[in-house]
Amino acid sequence: MIEDFGPRVTNAWNDLRSATRTLLERAWQSPTAGAGPQAARYDPRADRELSQLLLALDERAREATDVESARRARSLADTCAGVLTEQTQSAEVFAQLIQRAHERNDYARVDALAGVLAQRLAPSEVCELARSPNVVVRALAHEALAQMPATLLVMLLRDPVDAAVARYALQRQATEYNSEEARQALQELDEFGLEQF
Repeated sequence: MIEDFGPRVTNAWNDLRSATRTLLERAWQSPTAGAGPQAARYDPRADRELSQLLLALDERAREATDVESARRARSLADTCAGVLTEQTQSAEVFAQLIQRAHERNDYARVDALAGVLAQRLAPSEVCELARSPNVVVRALAHEALAQMPATLLVMLLRDPVDAAVARYALQRQATEYNSEEARQALQELDEFGLEQF
């Protein structure tokens, strides 16, 4: 059946390790069951494999001239996206899933992804998303950062890559949420610099 989706999908499918293929096949055969107990164990290699397959399937669904072939490609792509949604801890994959859901006007999925963003990703990964060229990904990451404890954001101030994003999140907390802790951290940063932290 996979060969029917064309060479790019076939190549991505053939690149799946046995464990990744089994995970996807199980979710495909029983969509309501999800990825099951294996979703608890994060596997970055499976993320990369499934991410590549998802890209290939989405491309196939867009380019298919046969309605049935496009429907099957979309269905398998949705299953693949569902498995990734349940297990990913990768900023890159989160960005891919958010963009995909937004392009499909699937705002419930966008909300669900935004809801687990801060739980699944390390703060520095959320900062990476906050620098995304995609405006939706960037906005969701900034919102997730604004909800993080100020003490966590203060730790990011020492990182030259994440400092500007963390400072912006602290400024939002101080002004929009009237956080005294964020206001204090910003004041100390202005007065004493990073040595204070």
